[in-house]
Amino acid sequence: MSRGLVLLVNPNKVHPPIAPYALDVLTTSLEAADFEVEVLDLTFHREDWKSFLAEYFTERDPMLVGVTVRNTDTVYAFEQRPFVGEHKEIITEIKRLTDAPVIGGGIGFSTMPFALVDYFGIDYGVKGPGERIICDLADALLTGRDPGTVPGLLRNTGAGVVRVPPAVLTARHGTPVVPLATGQFEPRVWQVDGTASYVRRSGAAYKVDNLMYYRRGGLGSILTKNGCTYRCSHCVEPDAKGTSFGQRAVGAVVDEMESLAAQGILDQHTTDSEFNLSIGHAKNVLREIVRRKHADRGNPLNELRLWVYCQPSPFDEEFAELLAAAGCRGVNVGSDHVRPEMLSGWKVTAKGTVYYDFADTERLVRLCARHGILTMVEALFGMPGETPETMRACVEAFMALDATVTGFSLGLRLFPYTPMGMAMAAECDGVRTIPGLQSNTATGPIVLKPLAKCSGPAEYERQFMFDEHGDFRLVCYFSPGLPADEAAAGDPSARWGPSVDLLWDLVDPADYHRVMLPTLGGSSENDNNYADNPFLTGLVGLGYTGAFWSHWREREEIMRRIKDGGMAEHADA
Repeated sequence: MSRGLVLLVNPNKVHPPIAPYALDVLTTSLEAADFEVEVLDLTFHREDWKSFLAEYFTERDPMLVGVTVRNTDTVYAFEQRPFVGEHKEIITEIKRLTDAPVIGGGIGFSTMPFALVDYFGIDYGVKGPGERIICDLADALLTGRDPGTVPGLLRNTGAGVVRVPPAVLTARHGTPVVPLATGQFEPRVWQVDGTASYVRRSGAAYKVDNLMYYRRGGLGSILTKNGCTYRCSHCVEPDAKGTSFGQRAVGAVVDEMESLAAQGILDQHTTDSEFNLSIGHAKNVLREIVRRKHADRGNPLNELRLWVYCQPSPFDEEFAELLAAAGCRGVNVGSDHVRPEMLSGWKVTAKGTVYYDFADTERLVRLCARHGILTMVEALFGMPGETPETMRACVEAFMALDATVTGFSLGLRLFPYTPMGMAMAAECDGVRTIPGLQSNTATGPIVLKPLAKCSGPAEYERQFMFDEHGDFRLVCYFSPGLPADEAAAGDPSARWGPSVDLLWDLVDPADYHRVMLPTLGGSSENDNNYADNPFLTGLVGLGYTGAFWSHWREREEIMRRIKDGGMAEHADA
């Protein structure tokens, strides 16, 4: 018998649609705790979402409503499009329709959870994985227990947003960690259910419809571990997901992959921070896939097309062989740069040491090519110290790799708890701006304050998304060593136009078919901005599946067919 109804809402309206994996995770845990769980997915109700909500709450009375925030914005420096305004509109309507308390979570939410609990005006929030915390909260609400007894829970109180501290935590090698009030840079393994095989459904009412997402988005998702032990200066994940690897049981992961494949979801992409960090565990997952494929030729895993995120190292011959044997079609590698002076202090371990060099990227591309695996190599320009010379060196080296596709991005979105975001706030110190800080909607110099000079974490986090008037002002950074148009000071979005032009000029036009380049316009068929990208939406409309970059070299032909309204006869990766 159900202990009560919990409603989970996906407010994400971005297309091509990405399945809200987090809601499958939460559903699995809540159902195991004997709660009834329903999902309202607004991704496929972009226009009629208000009536969709109203109809639901006319018939249902949940005891708790959970809302997932996958992304706060596009994280694309040339577009700077926030999503949280739309999310607030949806949450406000939910609160109008029900008296049930609302809890927020998700990876985007976890980048600034105190500010978003306050901005959304919701009761609770979770930083990091939420499956254990939401079950504990649901139990507290059901039994009348004080929610202040739920470890890790953010609560919206009369004194502001506060976090219930967890017990003393244990980091790697058994080192005790005293929790901070903000919960920043904690090991969050205790928040993860590492043994459960998350239940993935298709076609069930009021659940995530994974097959529909696959048919309309081209990929399924799979998680093998949570968190990251590394400390790259621009990355949110060690703080938002946790500083230790919360590895899932190998059998549970592969059971889930097999279930998805049996439902017809054959292209599956890892959602780990990076699949090959903690490479021993990754190899064991691949070995189990291979074992099941060999043991039963009728196993749906024999049709698996796997796509993975990786770092250049560790990546050895055995790993490449296992990837190929498991059915891996493509590796997306975040090399980011080639110059050692750029990577130093940027792509680093928790101890601050660089963990790869360009030779590792060269070896990865070579190994993948040998085993018939496609590669996308990505560079990120604009970090402190970037100049036309460093950019030129990187472009030349990356293009010489002859990867399937090379992606170049320019500019960085800053978040509160990335090492770079914290360093910029400390350098501003609340009294000065820093050359390179930029926002398309800023009405004056951007002056950040460090956490110690703020009234609390909500104020500190808020300044990375809003200005002092409460208007959106997403903070980005472009190295002041890059060429800029000083005459475009009144049009911040055009200020870095000369750097974009330089980047295009550095690439031989004969190679444009195998490279992604930034565009000032934001969402364009020529760039790698995901949200509502015309190439991507057209691609899935024609029936293509797999990582979108794997079709990039045929972009012109595909765009012609999109414009002609053609349909794919047979399109898979």
